[in-house]
Amino acid sequence: MKHFLASALLLTCVAVSSFAQSNNVINNDTFWRTKTGAFIYSQGGGIFRFPDAQGKEHYYWYGVKYQEAVDYCPKALGGSNSNNTHFLSVTCYRSDDLVNWTFVRDVLTSSSAGWAYWVGRLGVAYVEEAKKYALLVQFNDNVGVFTCNTPYGSYTKHNQIDMTSMIGTPNTGDQTVFTDPDTGKSYLCYSYGKGRSRIYLSEIGVCADGKIGLKDCHEIYKGSGREGDCMFKYKNKYYVCASDLYGWNASNVYYLEASSIYGPYTPTNSMQKMPGADADYGHVTQTGFFYTVRGSEEETVIYCGDRWAGFAGNGNGFNQWCPITFVGGKPYFNSLSQWHLDATTGRWWVGKDNNYVKNFSFDADRVNIPSANKPSQAYLRGWTTSVKRGNNVVIGGADSPVLNARNTKEDRATVMGNFCLNITDKIDFRRQVSQVIKSTTDVPLPDGSYILSCYVKNSAAFSELYMYAKVGPDTMRIDLPKAVSAWTKVELNDVAITGGQVEVGFFADGAANAWCRIDDVSLVRKGDSADTDAISLPSSHDGAATYYTLDGTPLSHPRKGVNIVRKTSGGKTKTYKLIK
Repeated sequence: MKHFLASALLLTCVAVSSFAQSNNVINNDTFWRTKTGAFIYSQGGGIFRFPDAQGKEHYYWYGVKYQEAVDYCPKALGGSNSNNTHFLSVTCYRSDDLVNWTFVRDVLTSSSAGWAYWVGRLGVAYVEEAKKYALLVQFNDNVGVFTCNTPYGSYTKHNQIDMTSMIGTPNTGDQTVFTDPDTGKSYLCYSYGKGRSRIYLSEIGVCADGKIGLKDCHEIYKGSGREGDCMFKYKNKYYVCASDLYGWNASNVYYLEASSIYGPYTPTNSMQKMPGADADYGHVTQTGFFYTVRGSEEETVIYCGDRWAGFAGNGNGFNQWCPITFVGGKPYFNSLSQWHLDATTGRWWVGKDNNYVKNFSFDADRVNIPSANKPSQAYLRGWTTSVKRGNNVVIGGADSPVLNARNTKEDRATVMGNFCLNITDKIDFRRQVSQVIKSTTDVPLPDGSYILSCYVKNSAAFSELYMYAKVGPDTMRIDLPKAVSAWTKVELNDVAITGGQVEVGFFADGAANAWCRIDDVSLVRKGDSADTDAISLPSSHDGAATYYTLDGTPLSHPRKGVNIVRKTSGGKTKTYKLIK
């Protein structure tokens, strides 16, 4: 006979949040902190698994700390808008779960590295022949090699590689270090130094001169210019990825695939755009690096994107990590603002506070839209603009409306990033801006109640101005305030979503030169009062987590949607909701 609790359990969202924050939640669009609360500064690097002095393996995360990032964080009032960089150090952080990080030390500093006008794009490899850890980094116009006896000690100058004899330029365009989890061999993945029209792979090891360097050179791609070169391995296949040549800004995520490390990579010399990433340019990032978690239950690839906000000013947070899944055998980018990762099992699931709106801060679009170059584009990423009356949106059109506007330093004290939505015209106009959000293979849009919100400021002279959510034939709407000079938050509560799809957007009917600016659009699931009613669950459990439906029916494992989880540890039982 089962023994049930004498008093029912009330499951609250607060309990979920408290548990998640202390365990395995990844929150994008924020400035990450260590376990002690210090800001994390790590860009253009990589994560590697190495043993400590006692032989216990940990995750070590290396990256560059720039003065521009320190100046930007946490107020995010504007990037440097400069190609001048001020290198402070290569940082090293350690973790056992890939979510909670501890600062170890600066393994390379501006003083220990020596004079340099550019230090960036790096990774660490363990070189068995030398019994050394080697840090390979772009160093001025060459590839610098710094070594250490431990993964977390002070690295010293060992070698400086002029790449001219290998690829024709002294420098690499961009680069990362990839370690094959099956062979233990490490490789430098890099592009041609000028125009970045070629991508190469070289094994890292001891060369004929006795120094640690690049043992070979294999060209695996020749075509349009690409940078942000990086790679991962999944289910015995290799994937090389890269970005557009957009400088510090976000761009498309491209990939090639192969069955062996040196290829051939296909499609031959034609990198493909990764599905799921185009709506917000990889969650407003440039390709940084990947890490593949081989858990006890699942193998999960983590996309670790660089948001170079200290330079580009394109939003909050320097590191945006998202899970990669495979649909029809091809990689698919899941753009999430919040998700959970269990590094032991390899499982991941969507966070309860995830914002389902893509390009919600309008910062994926790095320039005013419409744009004739980089990109040639007449729409905002992730959004559809419908002109009902007024001037049409035309690239190069003298009377074309500009779909986005730049935020000032004063604006950024309230809203995020460089850009916001801009609804205006030189003549009387009616315009609708919308986005359809729907369930995908691995990110369901669960049935439930949601809050749709945004920040707005505008002029007078609107006969209609509202935000709406449409589910099937039903539309909910809320009027936006008119003639407000300061950013004002507006919320449409209790948006009932069913069937895994909703259209959200804005409608404006305004006179000539009336204007409305909108930013930080959010669609977040509410705590479901119907789902958190008191229920009875078994009172005796072992140390493993047990799962239940909302009516208390036991489950063998979490299902898609809302689950009840119970876990006993140290004599204390935690009960919380998990949304998968």
